[in-house]
Amino acid sequence: VQLQAYGGGLVQAGGSLRLSCAASGRPFSSYGMGWFRQAPGKEREFVAAITWSGGSTYYADSVKGRFTISRDNAKNTVYLQMNSLKPEDTAVYYCAADRRGSGSRYQDEYGYWGQGTLVTVSS
Repeated sequence: VQLQAYGGGLVQAGGSLRLSCAASGRPFSSYGMGWFRQAPGKEREFVAAITWSGGSTYYADSVKGRFTISRDNAKNTVYLQMNSLKPEDTAVYYCAADRRGSGSRYQDEYGYWGQGTLVTVSS
């Protein structure tokens, strides 16, 4: 599966952005999907994940209550709605696909990665 993340940009603190990740190839609906991010000078970290059905979601503590992951299997797309953005959310955001379908916090369990989209939050 090939992944294309988009929707990043520059936003003021307190604002919102919605990231999208479009998948090509089949079968997208069987993959767990995750969002990760990498801030300048830091390691890539888990943000959110969703199971193949969308029935379960998981979040990093730092984004819980502000970010929402969702998916539309008919459109082969996963989303990350980001509200109440903070300067510390500034990073390159990556989407990833997990063939097992479970949606994991662990990067090693994802076999497919998108190219990343930059989110910059100004104070």
